[in-house]
Amino acid sequence: MSGVDPVTLEVVRNQLEGVATEMGQVLIRSARSPNIKERRDCSTALFDREGRMVAQAEHIPVHLGAMPRAVETVLDRDLVPGDVVALNDPFAGGTHLPDVTLVAPIAVAGEVTGYAVSRAHHADVGGATPGSMPAGATEIYEEGLRIPGVRLVRGGEMDEDLLETVLANVRDPEERRADLRAQIAATDRAEERIRELSEESEIDLETAFEAVIDYSRERVEGELEGFPDGEYRARDVMEGDGRTDEEIPIEATVRIDGRRMEVDFAGTASQVAGNVNAPLAVATSAVYFVLRSVTDPEIPPNHGCYAPVSVEAPEGSLLNPRPPAAVVGGNVETSQRVTDVVLAALEECVPDRVPAQGQGTMNNFVIGGRGGGGSSGDVDGTGEEGFTYYETIGGGLGGRADSDGIDGVQVGMTNTLNTPVEALEAEYPLRVERYGLRPDTGGDGEFRGGLGIERAVRVETDAVVSLLSERRRTRPAGAAGGEPGATGENLIDGRTVGAKTTESVSAGATVTVRTPGGGGYGDPTERDPEARERDREDGKVSDGE
Repeated sequence: MSGVDPVTLEVVRNQLEGVATEMGQVLIRSARSPNIKERRDCSTALFDREGRMVAQAEHIPVHLGAMPRAVETVLDRDLVPGDVVALNDPFAGGTHLPDVTLVAPIAVAGEVTGYAVSRAHHADVGGATPGSMPAGATEIYEEGLRIPGVRLVRGGEMDEDLLETVLANVRDPEERRADLRAQIAATDRAEERIRELSEESEIDLETAFEAVIDYSRERVEGELEGFPDGEYRARDVMEGDGRTDEEIPIEATVRIDGRRMEVDFAGTASQVAGNVNAPLAVATSAVYFVLRSVTDPEIPPNHGCYAPVSVEAPEGSLLNPRPPAAVVGGNVETSQRVTDVVLAALEECVPDRVPAQGQGTMNNFVIGGRGGGGSSGDVDGTGEEGFTYYETIGGGLGGRADSDGIDGVQVGMTNTLNTPVEALEAEYPLRVERYGLRPDTGGDGEFRGGLGIERAVRVETDAVVSLLSERRRTRPAGAAGGEPGATGENLIDGRTVGAKTTESVSAGATVTVRTPGGGGYGDPTERDPEARERDREDGKVSDGE
């Protein structure tokens, strides 16, 4: 490890993480859309001049694990202080088109020393349907405006022509404008704080970056060294691609060899016609999340954590598709299944560190007005403004070796909050008719799985609904003898619809999403009788169970 003394290293590490966290706070507080300011569907991080992550805020796993690929894309752009590059292209470091990434060089004394990066899910970026998540898409062109990595800001001046071009292709352009400016404000704050840190720190920034990366790498390598060497395999399926309901297999082989971990997805299905293809950066992000989940959570998350890990997937496969594959569901749904598969492979290796499966889906829920709209947001020239509501809905976390799962939370590759009912109803022509936990959905076990959620929303205007979800047919598995959790269900006006559905609805329609529960952990006969009584008293199980 570098020669930085432990006390200085800890101080600098916390300062860098504090800068990344403050970036996120600026973005959240400055944003206009409920998806960012309420749900916090955004992430922020700092990178060194070589494009290595040195610090991140504790935001969205699927964003953060894939960020390095986005930074790599812009390293050869000869960026100068005051530039900001925007990109969302999943084949150039993005995840899916709604996630727009801004990369800004950080200059100290006129020299670029690193990069400030923010990634935020914009509620709409154009495409065939409001929310830019059409269930039946077969090409990325249907999913929205594709930004390959272009300067949105040049030398501190906004490229207004480029901005107006972007806004002309999205619904609710003023919301997009405000959210992009919030992202720029976040990168500006990072540069300000890094300059202050450079002036105050006892070591130069390059040495500090190297020290924190080395520290995390050595910690993770030490953890892997304690894992039993060997090959561990698992397989699971996706429930269709939005075009057909045919199961799509995902296979993983995890190799532990001393201080390294290799994950190979050979055997996974070829890329599909629908939108559940996941760019390799997304699959890699899921592997990184699993690594973080089965090692010491106190290890600082940065490039060093992931240096001992390699990820491979065949080109042209579900997890490494060729353009112009549709990918919007791959980021949100396939990433969840990759997480499940890699965790399942490690269950034999480190069984006490792997929980029962959680809900295994983000339950993407989109409602919006159809049409383009100009800068006024007018959908179709009728004077009515467009809107796009986007939500991911929590479900059950799986039981663990020493505790029950958690009810109604986001699991796996997402880490967002919910949209409060008050904010949702104030912002959109929607009314929440029901929002609560689903009894009897957590798998039984010595430690019970968490409960799923039911959220029913009445739409008060004609609109388009898009649902992208999983675990509607296959139940989240239990572990160590525990029972599986319940599946989820999607309904429109009481009629069950598919896991991946886009449908026009009339004013007054009610859309209901019932999310899966988590699997149970351990033999159900070993559950403490007092815990079972509490389950009944709390309404987690029916009286007859």
